[in-house]
Amino acid sequence: MLNDYLTAQKKLFTEHTELRAQVNTNKRVVMLAGNMVGNAQSEKSGVCARVERGGLYGFASGAEYSPESVLSVLETAAENARFMDENIKKGEPPLPKTENAPGKVGLKQPIFSDIPQSVLIDYARSLDEFIAKKYKNLSSRTVVADALYIEKLLAVSDGADSHSFQPRAMVYAWFAAETSDGVPVELFKGFSHVGRFDEFFKEPAALEAQLDELYKNLMDKREGVYASAGVKKCVLHPDLAGMLSHEAVGHTVEADLVLGGSVAAHNLGKQVASEKISMTDFAHTAFGETCPLPVYVDDEGVPAEDAILIENGVLRGFMHSRETARRFGVKPQGNARAFEFSDEPLIRMRNTVIHPGTDKFDDLIASVDDGYFLLKTGNGQADSTGEFMFSVDLGYEIKNGKLGRAIRETTISGVAFEMLKTVDMVSDDLAWEISGFCGKKQSMTTSMGGPALRCDMTIGGR
Repeated sequence: MLNDYLTAQKKLFTEHTELRAQVNTNKRVVMLAGNMVGNAQSEKSGVCARVERGGLYGFASGAEYSPESVLSVLETAAENARFMDENIKKGEPPLPKTENAPGKVGLKQPIFSDIPQSVLIDYARSLDEFIAKKYKNLSSRTVVADALYIEKLLAVSDGADSHSFQPRAMVYAWFAAETSDGVPVELFKGFSHVGRFDEFFKEPAALEAQLDELYKNLMDKREGVYASAGVKKCVLHPDLAGMLSHEAVGHTVEADLVLGGSVAAHNLGKQVASEKISMTDFAHTAFGETCPLPVYVDDEGVPAEDAILIENGVLRGFMHSRETARRFGVKPQGNARAFEFSDEPLIRMRNTVIHPGTDKFDDLIASVDDGYFLLKTGNGQADSTGEFMFSVDLGYEIKNGKLGRAIRETTISGVAFEMLKTVDMVSDDLAWEISGFCGKKQSMTTSMGGPALRCDMTIGGR
């Protein structure tokens, strides 16, 4: 657990100041077809300070964490802020004050003792052996066991001091096979939980049902057909809907990208989606339950609140840092986060999700005469215009309201806000996805998800 060397320095804060100590611990084991090809563990720790003056930040960080290093980093950040202000003379007003902030937000997730690397090694080996024994038609298999623990200690001049601990345990499985004409096909599935690795991943057989489904999907894909290109009526699986919401919508409503000219810049208060679509970046609690990756205080000391993005199809707001909140004249809601101690906070999503609707999933499928059920995306891209193009790694035909043959890899493309306007059915269930990272300038743990959606989608062919 981090010792508190920060609070004692608060008497030196004369301007807006953020002082953060942090340690990221990561363990990772990779098995490829029974051979261990990766076995790594790392710890990155240190302290950073950021001081704001006249609309400009001075930042400094150091890998040593001691009372002396904290003082040195703080003094360097303050000097950098003074230098920037004297030479650039931006002359911005003070950052908005944080109202009714608690004095300090303590640990919500207790810090536990670390586990030895052997726990991950043993589990990865046993899972690989389980896969090799049960699933006979694979040309290749990969298993990854990963544990990431992030502890932060924060002291600020205005806002909430905090102590947080976010542990995430992950297992990834890749299955590969070949079609009858020798074309390789592959599918991937991630399993993720918040907590210590050995609390959730004990016996490989516990994942059997999900691995069975992954294997079945791969065998279906191996015999799959090519999609028919064009604009098609599609049902998007919650995983795919969540990914599109994050990549093609979420980033466009981050205020720093809005200022950079994203498509959302001139659409505030306008209809950007079907009335059936509401989308929120939840802080720590959603629909009465704790979010998968809860954030209670961001790395600027702002107590985290939900950011309502789209409400009944209307764009209602953006995600902000203190700086962009000042620019837009709104209240910051705790979206500024940093991944490592040497990173400055950026505007980031937390738990971004489309709200469930009222339709039953089976009714979405039954309502499509000729279209596709799209389950998983692979590589792709989305830009600030909202335009996107993603590969589809797994999908099925829908014929006369019933699932048909699997399809081989294809692509989907479009403009997010235009695609969302075609949504006419939204399922009443909700699925979260927390096994990935967001890569906006620096990595970040986020969660995303939603219900299944029925919409019109431009799909590629052969």
